[in-house]
Amino acid sequence: MKKHFFLSLLILSCISCISIKADVTTSEPSWDERADMNDAEAGIRLVMEAQEIAWNKHDLEGFMEGYWKSDQLKFYGSNGLTLGWEQTLENYKKNYPTSAESGTLNFVINDISPIEDNTYWVMGEFHLSRSVGDADGIFIIIFKKIDGQWKIIADMTC
Repeated sequence: MKKHFFLSLLILSCISCISIKADVTTSEPSWDERADMNDAEAGIRLVMEAQEIAWNKHDLEGFMEGYWKSDQLKFYGSNGLTLGWEQTLENYKKNYPTSAESGTLNFVINDISPIEDNTYWVMGEFHLSRSVGDADGIFIIIFKKIDGQWKIIADMTC
């Protein structure tokens, strides 16, 4: 009886300790993968730097060059979901009609991570220094390499 009890307890312990493999890569990326990731991060940072420069000149069209020029672009902000490049530009023009409202933009990038081939997310902060009052917030942006260029395909800013 005692032998069966311990055997049953051992089987129960084994069954309850079965782990489910998570879909997580634990191996280090290869040198080629690291080089690709470094190139991607550098390219994404260049797009965001160009956006800062355009914004700080109150060049909203230039700022929008970082976005995918498509009706499928998604922007999610305080006014809800906006679909499309044209509508996103119109919203920027409406909300930032002069350089007093747009001010000086500074991005702080906290993380750039791959999602899948040629798609990365960027998590960070934005800071606007403005004569009408400063504004700060956070964002998650999804970049995808399209036709050899890094473009924002989705943006959640709040």
